[in-house]
Amino acid sequence: MAKLYVGQLAAEITNDELGELFTTRGFPVTSARVICDREGGRSRGFGFVEFASVDEAERAIEELNGIDVQGRKILVKEAVGQGAGGSAGRSSANRRTTSVTGAK
Repeated sequence: MAKLYVGQLAAEITNDELGELFTTRGFPVTSARVICDREGGRSRGFGFVEFASVDEAERAIEELNGIDVQGRKILVKEAVGQGAGGSAGRSSANRRTTSVTGAK
């Protein structure tokens, strides 16, 4: 499975519309989710789209990164960090360590 980050989304885009953005262009997605604020439920302007195939995800980056969607050029790239699937993309800088030096 491969997960892509999709940024610069208009606030009005829903989960279904995000998925349709890819499927109507021939990309089979397994899920699409727009990230929203916890308090107000408003879109934070980005989301994630999952693909069963890494090849399809790579092709989606090549074909859809920078296209105009509702007057905004979207950013499509590989998702990295926590939640990107496995430990791929997680740098040591993103991992927290706890020090117990000096604790008694």
